[in-house]
Amino acid sequence: MKALIFAAGKGTRLKPFTDHHPKALAVVNGVPLLERNIKYLKSFGIKDFVINIHHFGNQIVEFLKKNNNFDCNIEISDETNELLETGGGLIFARKFLDHGEDFLIMNADILTEININALVEYHKKIKDFATLAVSDRESSRKLLFNDEMVLRGWLNVQTGEQRLAEFNKGFKALAFSGVHCINPMIFNKIKRTGKFSVMEEYLDLMQTEHIHGFLHKSILIDVGRPESVIEAEKYFK
Repeated sequence: MKALIFAAGKGTRLKPFTDHHPKALAVVNGVPLLERNIKYLKSFGIKDFVINIHHFGNQIVEFLKKNNNFDCNIEISDETNELLETGGGLIFARKFLDHGEDFLIMNADILTEININALVEYHKKIKDFATLAVSDRESSRKLLFNDEMVLRGWLNVQTGEQRLAEFNKGFKALAFSGVHCINPMIFNKIKRTGKFSVMEEYLDLMQTEHIHGFLHKSILIDVGRPESVIEAEKYFK
């Protein structure tokens, strides 16, 4: 299985580090996030990667080269000309991923201990085109799932704004973990082009398609701010 790691973002919340570096190279206990996530996915047998780059992308390329790609096959999806967000980045990387096999997507700034094998097994069993890892934790935005763990909505916890596929019948509000398992048929379903968030597409597709959540209880830290680096260092040695 291949994994697409989103490493292109500007990481504005991680300033001043990201004034001179890509957020994927932010360090937790001396180890860059990108290195941690490559090794984490490698521990589940994944050795083929696509990494998208934009902000200080040359530093990521040099870092990988210096470390001999961590003995993996790594392809670079180069968004130097335009940062395309998660949805646009996925479409831009299509040529590396559209080969009939399921693949994994992970944000470079997420640190977690999700059991990837269990996520993939669940994804293959339900045969969706997208399975989203979610957990019950604090987040300003939540995804809403019915009793069968099918995506039915989205909630902004702070403003109360909702997007629903149907009347909210006591849906479970869960936070997206930045890890998803995808079947390439998604490329025939996505309507947007250019720069867009893949979550926007999921929220459109939930009206007509089944998108399941995979509920996990693993540690998950979004290393998006300087204080979350300190938090991550308590759990990831």
